Amino acid sequence: MHVLGAGIGWLVYWGSPTYRRHLQSHVALAGLPQRSVSPAARQAGRMLAELPWLWGRSAATPLGGRVHWDNTARLDAALATGKGVLLLSPHIGAFEVIAQSYAERYGAQRPMTALYRPARKAWLRDLVAQSRNRPGLITVPAQLSGVRQMIRALRRGDAVGLLPDQVPPEGQGVWAPFFGMPAYTMTLVGRLARQAGSEVLLLWCERLPGSAGHLVRVQDPPQPWPDSDDAQAWAEAVNEAMEYVIRQSPEQYLWGYNRYKQPRSQPQSNGDGA
Repeated sequence: MHVLGAGIGWLVYWGSPTYRRHLQSHVALAGLPQRSVSPAARQAGRMLAELPWLWGRSAATPLGGRVHWDNTARLDAALATGKGVLLLSPHIGAFEVIAQSYAERYGAQRPMTALYRPARKAWLRDLVAQSRNRPGLITVPAQLSGVRQMIRALRRGDAVGLLPDQVPPEGQGVWAPFFGMPAYTMTLVGRLARQAGSEVLLLWCERLPGSAGHLVRVQDPPQPWPDSDDAQAWAEAVNEAMEYVIRQSPEQYLWGYNRYKQPRSQPQSNGDGA
């Protein structure tokens, strides 16, 4: 799958001028050499190639030895407090593996509630929702109802997973530097952490060389989180933490994502309070 995915990533790179422009400019903005572009395109293709197996995998088929963990003692200690743990990862490496692997390792005692943005097409929306929900893993939509479920999960002492480097809807973020350029950044992380009194850790998954599996890393942020409810301070701290993670394995980050786009307008209420 990884060999095939690398080829797909390279074809998409050369077949889409917009994607190629975003990838090149974002790599340059981060101060990385252009020789990083080719590995990043191939890694993006590997991410796509992994999805059919990950989403179609039976719950009875464990990831097992395909996934290794680093620094689990830190996560164990955070979960043991009973105050809940907020786990943050940028769109780097095999981020889809994180939730499934966490569910296998910790889900029986401390399930994970993960936020996702529903696909626009109904058939894809249903497929993704059904594929991601597994024993020990609950996915909730990026709506007010989903936020409420995350708060309840943290107050139960469970884990919540977020990808905070995606552009939130208008009104749900602030502009904060990301690799030196203003990016509309979600304020949800600070709100959740402060309301539930939970710890906030960094968690990301790297593809190991030679298709040798995956490595999930657990770490504290490079700087302490803000000790206040200041949304701007939290957004800046989150972006700084995401930059730190990305620099650990820059060739595996999805540089082609338009992180600096304008936020979309808020959708109309669908009757569930969103």
